[in-house]
Order: sequence, then C-alpha cells, then structure tokens
Amino acid sequence: MTTFSHVTVVGAGVLGAQIAFQIASHGVAVRAWDVDDDAVTAAQARLRSIVEQYVGDLGDEHRQAAEEAVAGIAFTTDLAEAVADADLVVEAVPETLELKQGVYARLAAAAPERTIFATNSSTLLPSQLADATGRPEKFLALHFANHIWRQNTAEIMGSPRTDPAVFDQVVAFAGEIGMVPIPLHKEQPGYVLNSLLVPFLGAASELVLRGVADPETIDATWRIGTGAPMGPFQIFDIVGLRTAYAISAASDEEGAQLWADHLKTNYLDQGKLGVESGEGFYSYR
Repeated sequence: MTTFSHVTVVGAGVLGAQIAFQIASHGVAVRAWDVDDDAVTAAQARLRSIVEQYVGDLGDEHRQAAEEAVAGIAFTTDLAEAVADADLVVEAVPETLELKQGVYARLAAAAPERTIFATNSSTLLPSQLADATGRPEKFLALHFANHIWRQNTAEIMGSPRTDPAVFDQVVAFAGEIGMVPIPLHKEQPGYVLNSLLVPFLGAASELVLRGVADPETIDATWRIGTGAPMGPFQIFDIVGLRTAYAISAASDEEGAQLWADHLKTNYLDQGKLGVESGEGFYSYR
C-alpha cells in the first residue's frame, strides 16, 4: 500500500511520461492526461521508448514488469475524467505561468475536494500558482529529474500556505515510489538541483553565443576535465530544448533572451527538440 492509491499525471511529455511510468511501476493506479489524441499517441510512443531505456539500465529481467506498468497507465484527453478519483495530481505541463494557471483553474473545478495538487515545475514557485489551484493548503511542488528511475531525486517544496501534513504525505509517497525525497524548508527558485544546474547550463550557452567553442568541444572538455558522464549540451538534449527555450524566453536577462532566440532559430524551428525528437545538439537516430 502507498500513501496515494490513485494518481493522475497532467501532461505526458518527456518528464510527465517518466513520472507516470515510475508511479505505475510501484503498483499505483495511474491516469495520464494530455491535450489531444496526437499528444496521447506521442506519449504512448514515448512510454515504449522509456521501457527500452529502463531495460537497458536495469537488465532484460525487468522488461515484463516495465511493460505491465506501461499497460496499466490509462490515457485520456478529458480532464474531468482524468481526475475524477485522483488522490494526487502531478502537473507536468510546459513551463509557462499562464498555461499552468489555466490548467489549475480547470483542475480546481474538476477534482474532488480531497485531491492534492503537485507541480513538477522546474522554475516556478508554488506561491505563484497557489491561488489558481483553489486549494493552496493542498498544493506544493514535487520535482523529478530526467531518467527518473536512475537520477531518482524528488524535491518537495511547499509554499507558506501548504499544510504541513500534506507536505509530509508527499514526502512519504516519494519514498514509496522509489525516489529519494529531498524536502526543502523554504521556497527556492530552481529548488536544489536546478539552482546548481541552471547556472552551469547558462555558462555553457554563453560560450556558444560568444563563439568561444562549439557544443561538442564544450561537452568533451567538461567530461574529460571532471569525469562527469555528460556535458551541458547532452544535458540540454535530455531536458528537452522546448523546456530550455521556455525557461530562457521567460527570463528578463539579455543573455537568456539571446539563447532563446538561438534555440528557436537553430533547433526548434527545424524540429530539433532533443532526445524526444531524435535530434537536438546531437542525433539519436
């Protein structure tokens, strides 16, 4: 038994699909919502790819369990249906404040009163979204990293209005689904992980924008010099260039705006979204 028996994941993109998979693989009933049939079809293909990544990491003896977890995820494009019996909703829609606020307004009207809402936002604070949820005491952030079963941190961050008992429930649930809970004691943009990661990626992007070195050279330098398994542009591809663009475009800093323009012109407009599309800074085909 887990703290929550029925969980809905709202947004089945790169990370949303992983979240749904991780939760389902621990015996929890999961529903996944996305905006239309095309998005659902893409999410189902994404989950098949996740099974292969998961088996590649853990061994073929885990294939049957992974496939059963995926088969147990129920998809819908009807938001009211998606949350009708949800104990917990994990929101993983794109990193745009207005979009998330709109989604929460719809969730507030559709979800049972008992339902706890958690945002997987990597940049927005719970306080920025709490009013839109209609239940600020039952709202907090639950942030996962990519390759969720391997980089298995779950950062939990409430707002000053979050009920401490709700916070404790979500911390407990994170541990129950195989994550290492990282409770944060006050709001922090970027949590712990991205407070460290974003400046690192920003430094790498500045080197490219200034023409100092190309992404492959920068990545190789980082890997050789530190022993890290991946360089910053490999990380960009995993995070997804749409997410990187949204974060940069939302910033008031000139350098971030220049990076957003660079990503849009050279990558997004050409369908190069990172690992999810098979090509970004590197090709995965």
